Amino acid sequence: MPAPTKASDIDLTPIPGKQYFSVVREWREEFIYFLMLDRFHDDQTRSPVLQPGRVNGITTPNDFFGGKIKGITNHLDYIAGLGCTAIWISPVFENNPKAYHGYDINNYLGVDPHFGTEQDLIDLVDAAHNFKRAGQPFPIRIILDVVINHSGDNWEYAGGPKSYSNGQQFAFDKLRRTDRPIPIELQNQDWYHRRGQISNFDTSPENQLGDIATLKDYANDDDEIGSALVNTLIKAHAYWIRQADIDGFRVDAVKHMGPVACSRFCSNLREYAYSLGKRGFFLFGEVAQADDDLYNRYIGQNTSSQDGNITVFFGLDSVLDFRLAEGNGSGRLRDILKGFQGPQTLFDRLEAQRQRALNRGEIGRYLVTFVDNHDSFWQQPDGRLANGAPDEQVIAALGYLLCSLGTACIYYGTEQGFSGHGGDNEMREAMFDKTTAGRNLLNTGCTIYQEIAKISAVMRTNEPLRFGRMYFRQISGNGEQFGLPFGSTYTLAFSRILYPNEILVAYNVANSPRHDSVIVDAILHQDGSSMRFLYGGTGTVPVRTASDGSRFVKLDLAPHQFVILG
Repeated sequence: MPAPTKASDIDLTPIPGKQYFSVVREWREEFIYFLMLDRFHDDQTRSPVLQPGRVNGITTPNDFFGGKIKGITNHLDYIAGLGCTAIWISPVFENNPKAYHGYDINNYLGVDPHFGTEQDLIDLVDAAHNFKRAGQPFPIRIILDVVINHSGDNWEYAGGPKSYSNGQQFAFDKLRRTDRPIPIELQNQDWYHRRGQISNFDTSPENQLGDIATLKDYANDDDEIGSALVNTLIKAHAYWIRQADIDGFRVDAVKHMGPVACSRFCSNLREYAYSLGKRGFFLFGEVAQADDDLYNRYIGQNTSSQDGNITVFFGLDSVLDFRLAEGNGSGRLRDILKGFQGPQTLFDRLEAQRQRALNRGEIGRYLVTFVDNHDSFWQQPDGRLANGAPDEQVIAALGYLLCSLGTACIYYGTEQGFSGHGGDNEMREAMFDKTTAGRNLLNTGCTIYQEIAKISAVMRTNEPLRFGRMYFRQISGNGEQFGLPFGSTYTLAFSRILYPNEILVAYNVANSPRHDSVIVDAILHQDGSSMRFLYGGTGTVPVRTASDGSRFVKLDLAPHQFVILG
């Protein structure tokens, strides 16, 4: 049966006899692999050269390159081998010409033919849900990237492109294609704000009324038109939960949406998933700004705001943690681990998060953490994490994500040391080479890949690293005077405590060996007891007592050594 073209024709009754996927694993336990569908792998049989060294990604044109949904299905073993338990896929829906990235959508009810078919998507999700690793069930969740703040560049302004100007509404000229967008209800010109392109992305109301570049902003206000629009988008996306058993959505550009639109979309999709028997449908948003006050609008206990006498609930489970990745202009995680910035912003960030949860452990359910992704605007001029970084720093960055609060997310190619930099396309390299028959870059022998897999295995088998409270630890050079580190040469250490157990994570930021004593919990450790290396070392280290009664372990770390002890 062909896919519907009108929202009014969408059937949301459960597929007869279908058992929809549900798993008790919490989202903060997941390790997410984010991939650009067009760049991950095509549907051809290809193999890597197995070697410990890193490689550069394949340079691509700023156009479709050839990645397929089947390419993901055929290489679930590679993603699972890294320890990833969820896959976030860039938008799969039909796009306008050359929009390989997927964010210029013209048909919400069809898979882009460049990527495959609706059945290919159904098959991928089914294979992921039923995946086995080493003969044991290893279910993988599938998250789709969705764009509901705006449509693609599907129509023209009268007189040509427009820029935002004091809220002026501009005249609609014509659709670029008479059969797009789909659902056809989206062809109504009144369903768009029509205010022209945003020039200041952080100024209201421009950032909620204007277009993002050529992408046309929906009129998703709290009125009759906005209600009809949002209901159409809800039905179009519920369709994919029904058809393909999708497990979550990453919601693009949520800070550009009206709060009621965000709330209604997320809440209704979550409720629809529940109605199918799916538990824990995950909705996380892109706010693309390192602002704690903004985060507090969307997540944690403060997930509501007052609009007059009305309480608005945003409906998101989580947001992408640009506060960690971008660092509000200083103190990005990548710069801290590379020794370019001191660690104070990490300490400040943890304190700022405390108001969002019942305790320091519950904070972890509210953020998806990352250190690089597909957008260059916040990563210029250095580009990907691995650009200019030795393997040890890349491993430590992912180790930090996997062991600290939040749902860790790795951007495809980071595990191979991809170092693209410049514009967006330069950071979206391909992992398959069309010019060399049978060759791809899915190298499971790469040192970075293997070490990340080891750390993720430690996270997977130690509950404190998934659920525990988090505390940054004081250090000392002499075992007596302790304090939080500063500068660029120190041991960065934190604990995850899930009573009655503590796991200590430490990383030598310096280019030279360090011999620092690190505080541990004096109640959970007795003098003369020991902590065992779970990663990065062998044997045990003794727990000692300082003259003031503090308990500590002394860590002898090589340059850029990352360790986990429990």
